[in-house]
Formats: sequence, structure tokens, C-alpha cells
Amino acid sequence: MIDNAITLSEQSGVRYLHFGTEWVQGAMRLSRPFAIEIGYVRDMMAWLLFLESPQRILQLGLGAGALTKFCHRFCAPSTVQVVEIDSEVCAMARRWFALPADDERLSVTIADAQTFLRTAGQRDSRDVIQVDLYDREARGPVLDSVAFYRACRAAFSGAGVLCVNLFGDDESFERNRRNLWRAFDGRVLYLPAGAEGNVVALAFSGPPLKIQADALKTRATRVKSQLGLPADRWARAILGSKAEFEI
Repeated sequence: MIDNAITLSEQSGVRYLHFGTEWVQGAMRLSRPFAIEIGYVRDMMAWLLFLESPQRILQLGLGAGALTKFCHRFCAPSTVQVVEIDSEVCAMARRWFALPADDERLSVTIADAQTFLRTAGQRDSRDVIQVDLYDREARGPVLDSVAFYRACRAAFSGAGVLCVNLFGDDESFERNRRNLWRAFDGRVLYLPAGAEGNVVALAFSGPPLKIQADALKTRATRVKSQLGLPADRWARAILGSKAEFEI
């Protein structure tokens, strides 16, 4: 259970989730419940530059459900499985943040993320894993060891992308950089910090990728046009001035 009570606030048409503190743990614009309101959460979808139609998406940590709702609504036919440790967070997301009920493409499991990976990861491999595991202070991931990130990597059967929400201004950031580097053999990219101070890391599993700049820009244009996500900014950040890159 979460130590502090779950609380809500609303301002200018946006509903916010808090875990008993002033820190925002999620948000939803009431007029657009399936859009992603917060910038760094949109950046968690940057895996779309590399995987067009993943079969299975795993979300570790539910929060207000923004990523879950977006993937369920706009990433068909992908299945989306969420692992959330607190049943009250799930109930809150369904009552106040428009999280759909479980169906043939969506399931929410109440469990500890690390335990889940250890017991279920090998039975049902994933293509994308999104990690957003924060406590009530929202200062850094609560699971960030080399062992945890290796367990994430083991859940990929082949090519896969891990997306992790890090907090760039916290002491945990450098620890996460080191541990991701070790777990994924240095195959890690970072998007620039957003206004909230969060940094999204992308870690890659499977065969090495050699990507032409023009191909990535074309993919980014399509993602932005179809889904309204800032994929052109992601591509610019990843490419810099390079004509191609390997990861």
C-alpha cells in the first residue's frame, strides 16, 4: 500500500493525481481523457520510433494510467499488461482517470514489479516495457538495481525497447545511468530533460540496430501526424547531426 493517502486536484481543466504530497504523479485533461497531458510521459512513447507494431506492451507502475490508456486506445492490436502494486491506485485510475476495464487487450495485475518479472517474465515475453515506478516523493524510481534492469531485459524474447522515467535532478540519476549501462551493455539512449526535470531512457535488446537518419525522420513524421506525439523532437535529439547511428 502507498504510505500517504491518494489525493486529487483540478486546475484549468486538468485533473491531477497525488500520493498525499504536492508532487504530481499523473494528470488527465478532462476534455481529452485518452491524450497524454504531461510532457515526459509523452516522451515515454519514444519507442514508437523503433517498433511500429509490438505484440505485447508491459507497463510497470500505473499512476493515473496515461500511458496505459494511450497504448490501449491507439496502439492496437498490441496487448497491454500493467503491473501495479497497490489496488487502490487501480481503483482510483478507473474511477477518476477513465482507465478502461480489462478486456482482451488490457489487463491489470496487482503485484510487485520485480516479483512479477522474476516469476512471469520468462513465460510471456514482451516487445516494449515502460517503467514508471515512483514513490510518494516522486524523486526517483523505487526499483533501479542492475538486477532489476537485467530482469527487464530477460523479459524480451528478441528485439525490444525498455523505456524508463528518470528524474534528472535527483542523486538516483547517475546510479540509474550506470545500472542501465551494465544491464543493457551500453545500448542506452537518453532524451533531453523536459520542463518537469524528468529524463526518459531508452534501452535496447536484441540484434544491433543501424539506422539511417532519413528513415528515422520519416518514421518520426508519421508518428507525429498519426498520434500527435513530438516524435520529430525525439528524432532530432537522438540524431544530432549524424547521417546514421548504431545502437
